[in-house]
Amino acid sequence: MSSTMRAVRAVAAGKPFEAAVLPVPEPGRGQVRVRVHACGVCGGDAVARFDALGLGLPRTPGHEVAGVVDAVGDGVTAWRPGDRVGVGWHGGHCFTCRACRRGDFVNCAERQIVGATYDGGYAEYLVAPQAALAAVPDALAFEEAAPLMCAGLTTFNALRHSGARPGDTVAVQGIGGLGHLAVQYADRMGFRVVAVNRGRAKEEIARELGADEYIDSSASSAGAELQKLGGARVVLATVGSAPLQADIATGLTPNGRMVVIANDHDPIPVPGDLLMFGRREVTGWYSGHAADAEDAMEFAVLTGVRPMVETRPLADAEDAFQTMGKARFRTVLTV
Repeated sequence: MSSTMRAVRAVAAGKPFEAAVLPVPEPGRGQVRVRVHACGVCGGDAVARFDALGLGLPRTPGHEVAGVVDAVGDGVTAWRPGDRVGVGWHGGHCFTCRACRRGDFVNCAERQIVGATYDGGYAEYLVAPQAALAAVPDALAFEEAAPLMCAGLTTFNALRHSGARPGDTVAVQGIGGLGHLAVQYADRMGFRVVAVNRGRAKEEIARELGADEYIDSSASSAGAELQKLGGARVVLATVGSAPLQADIATGLTPNGRMVVIANDHDPIPVPGDLLMFGRREVTGWYSGHAADAEDAMEFAVLTGVRPMVETRPLADAEDAFQTMGKARFRTVLTV
């Protein structure tokens, strides 16, 4: 094995990613080295690009990783070389803080983020704590597994904790990288699925993926149209637009809940009356840990959920990041 590897790095805040040749990292105690086969391109990669957490650059982005265990450090008991694994946004936890002692690992006071706290998957190899790895089922190709480590995990996890039950109406706002997976997961969970998107261009694919109804949010109020369909028990907001989220919240039934998994960092102007009368809720959902990723992948294998991906070589990482919004529906770097 060569002692160096190819990587793509964020080197200065807001500047384009740059190709680099780096030493192959060695796993320390409790760590695993993964030979990366595929890495999804995600909006969260902007954390490294803009040094949004102030952790310092350079940094190798990428938190939708799928590959094979290449080497293990001392004390690793969960993994062996050759295991098929994935690494997602949640990159490890301390096990001892108040949240961890209650099993709430994603809210760990010392939580790590792959591609931000430490180098991620825009490279031939990465090193991660053994607790951050998820087993990838044999039935999933690496380029299919990679997006499920973040986009799939987040939508699946948000839906299964949303309070909706089979037969309930669930609206998915936005049919993009997150939404096209959310529609599939919601359909396989037994919900009546309403896809909501601007224009009619994605109506056919949304229905093919499992949507029972479709709303063009550019034609009229999505909330009003949802009410005509009887209202939604749950709205999964995959579009980061506070005004659009405020509008679609008006389509909730009494006791309904809007779950926000994307945001534009602006306040969501939802009237207090909407919340109080009818006991409606606006809440959020944040990612998940490795065991949640395994659940998302196993459910995908069981029910036929698959991401729609466009593959690009690692050398195209900068263009792939710049054009991710044009992909149908997730871009995956093959390494």
